[in-house]
Amino acid sequence: MSDEGVMEKQLLDQFLEDLRGLPEAQAELGSPIQPGGPDRGYDARVDLRAGGKSVTLMIEVKKALYPRDVRQTLWRFQAFAQRWPESAEERQTMSFLVAQSISPGAKDLLREERVGYYDSGGSLFLPAQDIYVYVDKPPPKALSKTIRSLFSGRRAQVLHVLLMRHGEWFGVKEVAEQARVSPATASQVLAELERFDWVVSRGQGPTKERDLRVPGALLDAWVERLAVMRPLVMRRYFVPSVRSEELARKFAEVCAAQKAEYAITHEAAGQRYAPFLSVVSQVRCRMMAGAGTDRVLDALDANMVDRGANLVVIEAKSSGELLFRELVDGIWLASPVQVYLDLIRGEGRAREMAKHLRQERLGF
Repeated sequence: MSDEGVMEKQLLDQFLEDLRGLPEAQAELGSPIQPGGPDRGYDARVDLRAGGKSVTLMIEVKKALYPRDVRQTLWRFQAFAQRWPESAEERQTMSFLVAQSISPGAKDLLREERVGYYDSGGSLFLPAQDIYVYVDKPPPKALSKTIRSLFSGRRAQVLHVLLMRHGEWFGVKEVAEQARVSPATASQVLAELERFDWVVSRGQGPTKERDLRVPGALLDAWVERLAVMRPLVMRRYFVPSVRSEELARKFAEVCAAQKAEYAITHEAAGQRYAPFLSVVSQVRCRMMAGAGTDRVLDALDANMVDRGANLVVIEAKSSGELLFRELVDGIWLASPVQVYLDLIRGEGRAREMAKHLRQERLGF
């Protein structure tokens, strides 16, 4: 048996086991699919009886399902259904998808169209006429790993470019240059986003271009991922003899003198992009660790503290974290997208400010 055949058998065995775990349920594989029969095109048939009601599930097995795949599958299911003969039994027949992983967007689409599904994580949606089951569980590890990798490291830099330039068409090379990543990385991320149905494409081969069609959905997914990511590494300092409203400017002047790259973020940046708070008592910034940063802190006479910090340094792992910073009144601010993501992870009124910034500056 091929690897694909083994995968299909394991998935179907797991599916049958979970169906049998339902109250008063019996589930069995039906007779084999005949190549020339009316049920051709499906991979298996499952006969389910629960609560005195029966349904035949016509199964198509997939390794992974994304929104784009679902749309294609729904069209095929409609064509398949037209071939089903009228049954003499009082048994409902319906198409059903079984997959190792199903993306959240694909699940939403399937539920909207009332098409049943099951994934290896144990999620189950069965919208039969007389048997309705909905079980939602965390995505299987394979899909979780795919989603996790999109929103971290250099791949996240590609997302940053797309969010900042949404509404524009980009080729792989152009995205790679702006994101400061390799063309291979840019191509992989764009292909993955296309599978999630977040980008649309035009053209073929080297001239193929993509556009982010749903920036809000991508940003929401990034926010959801932030909730389970490790906290940022921060160093807290107190800078004496500088009033809070003057600290950002003083900090910018010292960085310029020391030729140190930085990007102010959180409330101090959000307030400059879209005023919201009456007072901002702390400056948070991203900086690369190194001699330049140490010289800036020495020049400011900054002392590391546990409480009462008015300056917080977030250690940037690469210059890619400073992408799209903007010079506003002589002060380098992190991009509005980065500021929004940082505020979402903040405390106090930071999340309120994030919502305000998104409405006033991002617009999606």
